Amino acid sequence: MQKALAAGALALVSAATCLVLAPAASAAPDACTTVTLRTGGNEGVGTTANKSSTSSCNDLNLVYAHDAAGDGYDAYAGRLYHSSTGSWKTCDAGYIGVLDGSYAVDRYVLCTDVSDGTKFTVASKYDSGDSVKIVH
Repeated sequence: MQKALAAGALALVSAATCLVLAPAASAAPDACTTVTLRTGGNEGVGTTANKSSTSSCNDLNLVYAHDAAGDGYDAYAGRLYHSSTGSWKTCDAGYIGVLDGSYAVDRYVLCTDVSDGTKFTVASKYDSGDSVKIVH
């Protein structure tokens, strides 16, 4: 009987620990910034934003997508502006396929280690004008 009670208590403690940790795993850090953008076409430029200098987030994380064409799916790529060359470069992650919906931070990382003040945009592989939210 004591072994059963001990096992039950351990199971409750484990479950409670999971409940406490689960919400924090999907939440953005408090100092992150969120921006809503309209996408440009493949390798194009949509609306732009600048990487927040007050944010503790170093990456561009896609947390929401809505395909304007109504297909419910598109592939998205982060693009950074290089002022030294006056050109836009698609981030190393390339195009990532995403269904319409909301997502946890770090599920879809479009660009990593983005410097403060860097101008960025998001491009859609199949059509432009989609709405996306980026945590940065």
